[in-house]
Amino acid sequence: MARLSDLIEAFLKELIKDADGQIIEIKRNELANEFKCAPSQINYVLTTRFSVEKGYAVESKRGGGGHIRIIRLKIDDTQLIYNIIGQIGDSINMTKAVSLVNFFLERGIIKEREARIMLAAVNNRAIDIDSEIKNNVRASILKSMLASLLR
Repeated sequence: MARLSDLIEAFLKELIKDADGQIIEIKRNELANEFKCAPSQINYVLTTRFSVEKGYAVESKRGGGGHIRIIRLKIDDTQLIYNIIGQIGDSINMTKAVSLVNFFLERGIIKEREARIMLAAVNNRAIDIDSEIKNNVRASILKSMLASLLR
């Protein structure tokens, strides 16, 4: 069963898709009521799933008529890859690596087969080394694979 965060993310992405991939405006409290969750859960989804590095801008207006605006950014794929390579840094855990690969798949930058290969290369079984450096090796492998997309 999907986690609540996944359901909220999927719902918001469907709204964006229905809005021709442009801009949607939501009321955080209304969305929280619809999903029967705390407004902080909505904030969590917006912060973790709709960040600039994932191709979104989130603006909020507080007050009685307040709303949250989610904007799908039109970022060149090459620039996006460069930005994400820079953000990976020297270390990445498996959860974040999976999230990034799924993001590239969702954006159409990579295909399903490429995503499976990338995930196989960075998973914990493939990187069978001391856990202290596992995330460093994973980051190097992932950045190398992403850099190969730029060629």
